[in-house]
Order: sequence, then C-alpha cells, then structure tokens
Amino acid sequence: MTVRTSERGAATRGALLDAAREIFVSRGFAETGVTDVVSRAGASVGSLYHHFSGKADLYLTLFDEFQARQTQRTKQAVQAARAEGETDPMRLFVAGARAYLEGCFDERELAALFLRGDGPPGFEVVMRDRMRQWARRNAALFEDDRGALVTVVTGALAAAVSEVALAEDVAATRRLAEDVLTIIGRIRRP
Repeated sequence: MTVRTSERGAATRGALLDAAREIFVSRGFAETGVTDVVSRAGASVGSLYHHFSGKADLYLTLFDEFQARQTQRTKQAVQAARAEGETDPMRLFVAGARAYLEGCFDERELAALFLRGDGPPGFEVVMRDRMRQWARRNAALFEDDRGALVTVVTGALAAAVSEVALAEDVAATRRLAEDVLTIIGRIRRP
C-alpha cells in the first residue's frame, strides 16, 4: 500500500510542478494563483500544500530542478572533454559553458521565466547566491586564478545565458552564443 501511495504522491507532485511551469511561463509568477495550478494539475489545494509550502515553493522547486539539470549537463560535458584528454582549463570551461547554453536552448521558456524578474519576493537573492556558487565552481577549473578571470568568463557567460533565454530569434542567438564561446575561449590569464 505504501508503494502505491508513494507513486500517487509522486505523480501528484509532478502534475503540480508541470502545471506550475506551464502557467508561470504563460502568465508569470505574479499573475498565477494557487487555484490556477491545482485546477490545471487536476489536484486539490490540500495536495499542493502537502507537497509544497505555496506558490513560491513551486517556483523555487522548478528553479532548483532546472539548475540541477544544468549542473548535470555541464559536469557531463567537462568529464567528456577530460576523458578525451583535454586539460586546458579554458577549454574545459567552454565545454561546460556550451552544455549550459544548450540546456538553456532546450528549456528556453523555463530559463526565461527565471530571468524575467517576475519571481517570488527574494528570488533575486537566490539568483545572486546561485551566481556566486557558479563562480566558485568555475574557479575550481582555474586553480590559481585570483578572481579576475573567473569574474570575466562567468559574467560573459551569464550575459550569453540571458540572451539565449530572452531573445526571440533563436538562430541568431545560437550564432551569438557560439561567438561568445569563441571569444571566451581566447581569453588568457592576466
């Protein structure tokens, strides 16, 4: 009986997240109500509050899951580059950056949702903290960097991510992303 209940709970949780994603993307966070989400999910308000603390928690869970997928993509790309014998930190960074950007292309609507500025109160702090974590992970590639190189490449990639997520011309944005990666790849330590 526990397995069936767990499966049903997981299905309800997934349906709530799917519904929240669809509605947040189409209407924005501020214009979405809990009743909109539960109606779209075919769930009850009680089930939403069983799985999440509210609308903001849905949004933050979507963000965390997106970031987890992005982290996995970049790790796999860097590991694959290393497996092929790549040791240059900048080339490893570019491999990971390319995978991250590709994930933004694959999930453009969701990436755009997090960059539009229509999130729950305090989300800008979450984004800022995530950017710092990202910079620290990047710094691990450039072991003896004192911060300037990591700041430049992380900032350039963050700008490219914003363009990828928010631009309307996908083909032009793909070219822009490749150009950004080419320029980043040419940057050398001061």
